[in-house]
Amino acid sequence: MAIVNVRISGEAEQALAELTADGTSTSEAVRRALLDAVQLRRREEMRLDARRAMADPADREAVRRAMEEWSDVDQG
Repeated sequence: MAIVNVRISGEAEQALAELTADGTSTSEAVRRALLDAVQLRRREEMRLDARRAMADPADREAVRRAMEEWSDVDQG
């Protein structure tokens, strides 16, 4: 387990106060914020990948073909 020291002020200090207002410890709030930040970054990367794929005519055609092939699969 790593120990990290960080100085915060202004907006970050206000954010930490908000995250700990319910009694959550500073350590837990920071751990959760780090995990949330990584998840948000990954989602943004996936969103950008999808936009790039949908901008590519060959990728759009591949998606169309896949959807057509799976259209007869029972969904329920």
